[in-house]
Amino acid sequence: MSEYREFVYLSDAKLQQFAQPRRRFFARPSAVRLTSPVGGVEVETPTADAERDRMRRLAKLDKYLGERAEWFGTQGLRSGQWVWFEAPLRCVTLRDNYQHMVLFVDPAPGEDLPYEQETGCRLLLHGSSRHLVGNAPVAVDGPALEDIDGNGSSIGTTFLTSAGHAVRALSLEHDPIADGVSAPSSDLTGSGVWDLLAAIDAHYAHAPGAWMRGLARVTKGLPATDHAARCLVASPLSVEYAHDQA
Repeated sequence: MSEYREFVYLSDAKLQQFAQPRRRFFARPSAVRLTSPVGGVEVETPTADAERDRMRRLAKLDKYLGERAEWFGTQGLRSGQWVWFEAPLRCVTLRDNYQHMVLFVDPAPGEDLPYEQETGCRLLLHGSSRHLVGNAPVAVDGPALEDIDGNGSSIGTTFLTSAGHAVRALSLEHDPIADGVSAPSSDLTGSGVWDLLAAIDAHYAHAPGAWMRGLARVTKGLPATDHAARCLVASPLSVEYAHDQA
């Protein structure tokens, strides 16, 4: 692996969910005692390098989860489990009320046969767009999430498509106010996810993704059907370029 890591996505919300074990209280060397006419005031010294501390915490978490996470293509994964992945992924942003979401999607069936044969499973990662880092892959609007049903009316009725239902279910976990909530939604159905994937696949036909790797928490595993392979839906802690796969 390269000495340097180039991140596309890094979830501070997930980093903050992990805390070091409690230790006995000792005087904090980082605290400074100032004296004023009205008495002593304790002031914390600023962090010397917040970004370096962030990367240090991520490195520790990588090691901790790396010893426990399963390969995303493993059969029988449960919601809440941690997985590691390495796959060619496309980055997709969404429209209108879902602009706070970002999706990472692997190749459509038949596009990358060696990858498909190795994994036997589709991968759909969903997260908050505010956790994108640096120059993310060029992202365009995803599939239509609403449709108009004329039904004899001059105005028609707007309704969610099957893909729209899947996106709405995923968005409940990544509302900007409630980011970090990981409980899967009961509205996340296989038909909705497969319709969402089909719409993205059609939009990105033959557009190669970039090889990326990272860690993610399982939202839901969807079993194979007569018409679709297994699919793992998960929320990433980190997504980075796998330059050694390029």
